[in-house]
Amino acid sequence: MNRAEAIIDLKAIDANIKKLLSESKSPGMAVVKADAYGHGLIPVAQQAISSGATWLGTALLEEALALRSHNIQAPILSWLTPIHDDFESALVNQIDLSIPSQDHLDAVMRAAKKLSIVPRIHLEVDTGMSRGGALKEWGSLSKRVKELTDENKVELIGIWSHFARADEPSHPFNEEQRENFNDRVAEAERLGLAPKILHLSNSAATLNDKAAHHSLLRMGIAIYGLSPNVDLMGSSQELDLQPAMKIRAQVHLVKEVPAGASIGYGGSAILERDSKLALIAMGYADGIPRNATSDVGVLIGNQNSPIIGRVSMDQFIVNLGDVSHVHAGNWAYVIGSESGGGYTAEAWAKACGTINYEIVTRIGPRVKRVYPE
Repeated sequence: MNRAEAIIDLKAIDANIKKLLSESKSPGMAVVKADAYGHGLIPVAQQAISSGATWLGTALLEEALALRSHNIQAPILSWLTPIHDDFESALVNQIDLSIPSQDHLDAVMRAAKKLSIVPRIHLEVDTGMSRGGALKEWGSLSKRVKELTDENKVELIGIWSHFARADEPSHPFNEEQRENFNDRVAEAERLGLAPKILHLSNSAATLNDKAAHHSLLRMGIAIYGLSPNVDLMGSSQELDLQPAMKIRAQVHLVKEVPAGASIGYGGSAILERDSKLALIAMGYADGIPRNATSDVGVLIGNQNSPIIGRVSMDQFIVNLGDVSHVHAGNWAYVIGSESGGGYTAEAWAKACGTINYEIVTRIGPRVKRVYPE
């Protein structure tokens, strides 16, 4: 039996992808970076293709190469590839590469020349996020790509950018970014470039901004059944999304502790009355945030039991109250449950001052991923 496990519902991922694709006439890219947001790279990628996604997206090249090593043949775009990355392997494995600068283009072209392969590229333009993508050099980069396409040395598959505030649907910056994107695409087309696809829409824009859909949707957090922004877009349930991850860990120890006892490192909590405490076999090495508060904890049976004291590296303590029938070896549900109750990823995020993305992606490799039939 596993000490701790993440139970991944591939049927929920299937339903979420079909829901997102129903929002648009455009095809979809399933973003499976960061081990598919903690849900498992290969199983999720295979499910995504089966569910109708026609592209896969990764941040890192090694993620894309792992997909190819498992005989996944769908088009793959990798977009966070430093200039000293293994572009030769990318080209041999027919992985599309994002080009945010002339330096990146030069590095890819050196590998292409060595192998006599025509690379498939997507030009990334900065439309206002000031993170990835070409900004002031957009014009010169586009001209250089036009020269290379004329010489049949490169194939321009797409032009793309990324929203900074799509999860704030009413924010005017979204319209500004859309306009910037359209202007930069038009500038490239005036030079004679003819990208096959344009992609700007992330999960939030897929759900809320049809003007941003263009010819490909990039579906990220929503395929895992999580809301891009609970406060401004609504919960998973309100968005008709099904959370795909449940996390459970074994109860390692149950014991009675008297009132006045200090709990955990630093004695940061003091028991107000005699209580039963349970030691849960997960900790911050497994992705449980060290700063988690008593607003979250675990569900055992039909009882929510809050964290008490600080989370340790491999374990944390919950307060069962003064009456409990919990025993060592019971399953404690950290996120979700079999009955549909328990704490959500959003609840954990709120208790830790972060976002649900971080909660699920930080679940570590010591936590076994399980995929029920």
